[in-house]
Amino acid sequence: MNLAVVVGAGGAVGSVLRFLVTTAVARVAGTAFPYGTVLVNIVGSFAIGVLYVWLMERAGANPEVRAFLIVGVLGGFTTFSSFSLETVTLLMQASYTRAVLNVIASVLLCVGCTWLGIQLARQFV
Repeated sequence: MNLAVVVGAGGAVGSVLRFLVTTAVARVAGTAFPYGTVLVNIVGSFAIGVLYVWLMERAGANPEVRAFLIVGVLGGFTTFSSFSLETVTLLMQASYTRAVLNVIASVLLCVGCTWLGIQLARQFV
């Protein structure tokens, strides 16, 4: 199967999941801070760590599965471009503390969750 089609299908799944999660989080937590974007980036970072171990180190999954899940689903699910726009918007609104919090949460927590996902997957997958 064509890898571009596989990635596109995965991206559609991930994008819809992102929309559902961020919409649900906004209903619960409000929109003053991009909680939903931070959440999907943290969850996606953890998931990519787990999938890396499972698909690359353990299962030796074929390129189509890796492309669908990692590039497609997680690429559509995580939202670095949304993170960037939301951070700039907070800065333009002079919400400097929220902007810095968004950067710290998104970068440090996501990198940390990727590392944690790899470590846990190496132990349990």
